[in-house]
Amino acid sequence: MARKQSFVVGVISDTHGLLRPEAAAALRGSDHIIHAGDIGDPEIISELNNIAPVTAIRGNIDTESWANRIPETEIVELAGKSFYILHDRKQLDLVPEAAGFRAIISGHSHKPLIETKNDVLYFNPGSAGPRRFKLPITIGRITIEGDQLRPEIINLNL
Repeated sequence: MARKQSFVVGVISDTHGLLRPEAAAALRGSDHIIHAGDIGDPEIISELNNIAPVTAIRGNIDTESWANRIPETEIVELAGKSFYILHDRKQLDLVPEAAGFRAIISGHSHKPLIETKNDVLYFNPGSAGPRRFKLPITIGRITIEGDQLRPEIINLNL
């Protein structure tokens, strides 16, 4: 049997209690899902777990008692790459390249972002929940192939 050549990380953020069917459909095929906070409803994590294993952190709106069991930051290693997850990138209090992280995953701004600095990927999938202002409804995907991270923003065109 041939070994799988790539590992797909689905990235979603700022659902604010709404997991759109289009977002769930776009995440199918992921090997792992990261939720970068502002979940809004614990049922969303359960629904995402039906698609793939989930690593989630809480955001600033996740203040109800169910969110107490969800960390504010998380570190996850996927396909040999180390990811640091926090909701608001402005609260990053470490030097990612010195700490050995390949990617910083955040949400909060509702603005999709793909940026690389010092060989570290900074990735914000944007918002998949209720529309804010005129910002797009998006999720993200990072495909890991060997040593490469291939990030993409998926506009759900809603």
